[in-house]
Amino acid sequence: MAILYRGENMVTQERLLSEFLNLLQINSPSKGERELADFLINRLSGLGMEVEEDGAGAEIGGSAGNVIGRWAARVKGAPSLLLAAHMDTVESTAGINLMEKDDKIFTNGTTILGADDKAGIAAILEALRVVREKGLPHGEITVVFTVAEEVGLLGAKSLQGQGLRADLGYVLDSGGPVGTVINHAPAEEDIRIEVFGRSAHAGVNPEEGINAIQVAGAILTQLPMGRLDEESTANIGVIRGGKATNIVPDYVEMQGEIRSRDEVKLNKLVEEWREIVADTASKLGSRANYNHERVYQSFKVEPNHPVIKVVETALKEMDLPMNIKPRGGGSDTNIFNAMGIPSINLGIGMEKNHSPEEYINKSDLFNAACLVLSIINTAAKQQDF
Repeated sequence: MAILYRGENMVTQERLLSEFLNLLQINSPSKGERELADFLINRLSGLGMEVEEDGAGAEIGGSAGNVIGRWAARVKGAPSLLLAAHMDTVESTAGINLMEKDDKIFTNGTTILGADDKAGIAAILEALRVVREKGLPHGEITVVFTVAEEVGLLGAKSLQGQGLRADLGYVLDSGGPVGTVINHAPAEEDIRIEVFGRSAHAGVNPEEGINAIQVAGAILTQLPMGRLDEESTANIGVIRGGKATNIVPDYVEMQGEIRSRDEVKLNKLVEEWREIVADTASKLGSRANYNHERVYQSFKVEPNHPVIKVVETALKEMDLPMNIKPRGGGSDTNIFNAMGIPSINLGIGMEKNHSPEEYINKSDLFNAACLVLSIINTAAKQQDF
């Protein structure tokens, strides 16, 4: 069944759904995206795009690089667009067992679904098909399907310095209904804490040891964590240490993160953690190393920016409301903004992603493809951008 979009351009729901289900069957964990990259190179080439795969795979130790497709502009003066989604899934989907009920697509619970972010990929591909089939006008379009987004935005980071350019950037990688616009997201600092104690026999001479796990525990009880305010979060997510129950442990490693949409707050939290770690270790006769690294910068796009105004017009064409909101997570959108491409992250309807309960409604998938098409159409009408 072909469904008319505003009476002139058609998004075919069955074709879109078939492509999405095909994408879900391709296992593409972070740094293992080779099969999906080959699939997408073939798809973009079939759409008449100039296609390349960059060297990100070799740079990050993965099996594939970012896949980039380009169409030259058919409308002089229209803004150039970046359309992006990531190829990797947060976990393997090997052996995926897909289920459908009414409007809902999900799995039997043994794996995640992978709508994050294959729904974004499917929506972009379907919109591009309609543009090509109907010969619709458009500005220059660059499509980027990135690798290793889920493990630190590694694919997008490798694009820096490669001359990627666009006037307006749209990343299809957020939960929430179609119409959700993420215009503000935090910066993240990754934290690594090493605690050094002194080993001893736990049953013979424990008093001669310094228990690094105990010191780490004392540190943990003082670190501010969780939801700190509406803009800031902090977490310790990995702890490693100890060798045997009869050895006083002499080493513990903790890994965590601090995020905030406010740079001043972020820097203050990083230093607060540093002081707690140093002071606590010193008081307990231990020592500690504290290292932090900026993973990505925050971004904020004002509601009156053209990248948002185009979406506002596109959604009006679809009779859908727009909901501009901040988000607590990072995405490739952070990297594209840091590269000088004004970009926003768009909700595409996926829910409970990063869990076996992940699902998406077919109607949201359809609306996501229609939104991409509407963005392309709307942008093509913006002259002398």
